[in-house]
Amino acid sequence: MTDTHGPIAGLLLAAGGGRRLGGRPKALLTHRGRPLVEYAVEVLRAGGCGPVHVVLGARADAVRERARLDGCVVVENPDWAEGMGSSLRVGLASLGGTGVRAALVSLVDQPGIGGEAVARVLTGHRDEDSLVAAAYDGVRGHPVLLGARHWPGIAASATGDRGARAYLRAHEAAITLVECRDVAEPFDIDTEADLGHLE
Repeated sequence: MTDTHGPIAGLLLAAGGGRRLGGRPKALLTHRGRPLVEYAVEVLRAGGCGPVHVVLGARADAVRERARLDGCVVVENPDWAEGMGSSLRVGLASLGGTGVRAALVSLVDQPGIGGEAVARVLTGHRDEDSLVAAAYDGVRGHPVLLGARHWPGIAASATGDRGARAYLRAHEAAITLVECRDVAEPFDIDTEADLGHLE
């Protein structure tokens, strides 16, 4: 999405190893006849993001081989096993120097969040100081838009599986919430039982 503020990148975190799924990387789960990572990239594009950066980790070679990620910037996180925080750091670092003004961060294991929710969150972007998040019945969730001025602080606090959680909690008053419950479902694909959400 390009406007007077510059492009907004989609940043897809897709590095997890699926520990609770018997070690099956979530990026390679099948949804609507294709790898979940491929579906998630299309959601970001349909919502208006461009460029799209994808962070891979577990079985990255297999993901590259099976998923069509044409036109994406694909980066690998060698420390993916440390948790989402390391993938967020790698992803934000890959956007440095690209002229991108904000990154809309999405998670590969949330296929109930489609392009309409992405587009809605993008409408909250104002400038490089923007922090915008989807809300579900008023509760903050994903996707989250992070203005570029916040990236250094987010990277510094992103550890373990917390991602941007600590930073966002500390800057709660600055976050614009955009209600998305009517257009998206924020479930995660974490366990065998959750696989029923996939089509």
